[in-house]
Amino acid sequence: MYDEERIAELLRTLPEAPEAWVLAAARLPATRRAIDQIAALAETDAGFREQTLADLEGALERAGLASSPVLVERLRNRL
Repeated sequence: MYDEERIAELLRTLPEAPEAWVLAAARLPATRRAIDQIAALAETDAGFREQTLADLEGALERAGLASSPVLVERLRNRL
């Protein structure tokens, strides 16, 4: 077992995270909220759900998110 000090030493030896990872992590809470909002609206509005399923990429973009395969799949799974 490692104690906290040893873990801290080991972590300090790691290279810095790439900037893109840091930005993605910072955006994660807002991204999750946007997907949750889309899913909630789709649950209450059948027309919106149909439109969203027909154009998942567009739904993400209208919510202010850059569409990506990962986000499209996450939204599809939520619906």
